Amino acid sequence: MTSPRPAAADLRQIPFGIRLAGLTRAPRTAYEAVVRAFRRSLEVRIVAITLLLSAFAMLGTGTYMTYTIGNGLFDARVEQVTEQSARATELAQSTFDTTTAADDSALGLVQLSVIDRIGSIATSYSGIAFLRATDTETNFALPDVVRGNADTYVSDELRQRVSSGQEDQYWQSVSINGDSGDGRPGVVVGSAVDVPGAGAYELYLLYDLSEVQQTLTFVQGTMAFGGMALILLIGAVTWIVVQLVIAPVRIAAETSSKLAAGHLEERIPERGEDVIATLAHSFNEMADSLQHQITELAGLSRVQQRFVSDVSHELRTPLTTIRLAGDVLYDQREKFEPTTARTAELLHTQVERFESLLTDLLEISRYDARAVEIEREPVNLVKLAEDAMGGMESLAERKGTELRLVAPGGHFEAELDARRIRRIVRNLLANAIEHGEGKPIEVIVDSNETAVALAVRDHGVGMSTADASRVFDRFWRADPSRKRTTGGTGLGLAISLEDAALHGGTIDVWSAPGQGSSFRLTLPRRPGVPIASSPLPLPPEDAA
Repeated sequence: MTSPRPAAADLRQIPFGIRLAGLTRAPRTAYEAVVRAFRRSLEVRIVAITLLLSAFAMLGTGTYMTYTIGNGLFDARVEQVTEQSARATELAQSTFDTTTAADDSALGLVQLSVIDRIGSIATSYSGIAFLRATDTETNFALPDVVRGNADTYVSDELRQRVSSGQEDQYWQSVSINGDSGDGRPGVVVGSAVDVPGAGAYELYLLYDLSEVQQTLTFVQGTMAFGGMALILLIGAVTWIVVQLVIAPVRIAAETSSKLAAGHLEERIPERGEDVIATLAHSFNEMADSLQHQITELAGLSRVQQRFVSDVSHELRTPLTTIRLAGDVLYDQREKFEPTTARTAELLHTQVERFESLLTDLLEISRYDARAVEIEREPVNLVKLAEDAMGGMESLAERKGTELRLVAPGGHFEAELDARRIRRIVRNLLANAIEHGEGKPIEVIVDSNETAVALAVRDHGVGMSTADASRVFDRFWRADPSRKRTTGGTGLGLAISLEDAALHGGTIDVWSAPGQGSSFRLTLPRRPGVPIASSPLPLPPEDAA
């Protein structure tokens, strides 16, 4: 009886999860590296899958072959030993049948002679047992002869089958104990022998099959080594083939990345006449077409920008003259006839709208040409909102709209371009007043550690989801047939979005038909510091 091991007992008391974590902590980095390589590398994935499938195939084939070879070797050896045992039994029986010995001493000498002669027939046996049958009763009996401890491997079941006499011989697999205590495979073959005058006896021959086991072990080792070598060879061949296929794909991916980065002259080398070369040729043709179209579109864009800029500047001079003349007529309108006075008022209004449109077009052309510069200064967004609301009071009064400022925590300065942010707020307020249907409008200002935000909430007609997705498009209006009173150009929100992006911020919109709209401007508090989250929620808290 062995004494308990305290170390094992202590280990069993530790929870399994902790033990598992302790075992897996060390190779965690290597495991993550392998998983990352498997996910990111197509070569590693293909080779790994090929090796895994090859290993399964080798394992199945090797198991089947080992089982088949082992059974074949065992069956052949059993057939050999049973033949030897049959000849040995025949020799013993014929010897006892022809002997003239009549007493126990003489039969004993014949018995020893038979056992010695069996060794010349069953040359590979390692033990022999000549035992008296259990149910034999005669006047005298021969002594049991045992060599090589063969009787210890004869089971009661085997003796019963041999004594039944239904067949000439029986055999049984056994494990032979070696000198070192290890078990070796063996076979015991038993048969009945009738000794005249002494009754029925049983002859058992013990055979050692360790050489069969050695042969099978050698075959298994050879197959295992050959299988491992074959798997490694398959892996190497797969890697080479994959490299031949993946290399052009990698080149195509790198070329695509360079094309996407603006290097339109990059092309894939064309080699050979196979499918990879066809792919490279098609890719290069596509790149040529894209380069041509992009170059043509870039040229058209430059022409368009130049045209808008030139026309806008050229229109400045006649517009200034028209504006001066219109102002003179507008100032003298009370002296004109009613029809002429009304014409002067219309002229004044349309010239103002034309000037606003011209200003917006010039601003858009600057953004398209990437010629916009920002002038930052410390700005209090609450005071800026108050100034913008003051400038829109007259318009709000005409529409019967009340403007409300809600600033729970927005009294913090941020580095902003005051002129551009004021323009954004004025555009948002003008749109809210235009579509608010005379209902109150809230201007909400708040801030957090990384950002400041301003939201303009109206309770007017609102917009559908499709309209809200296009609200920042140039010259787009949700309802073109709707009568406008603010004289908008359709570029205000587009310019506002560009102004916000220039600061590193965003303008988000929420709207629902019948519930109004909410435009939220979020700007970083300091240049270069990313916005963690907006201080104001969207949709607004009062949204249904």
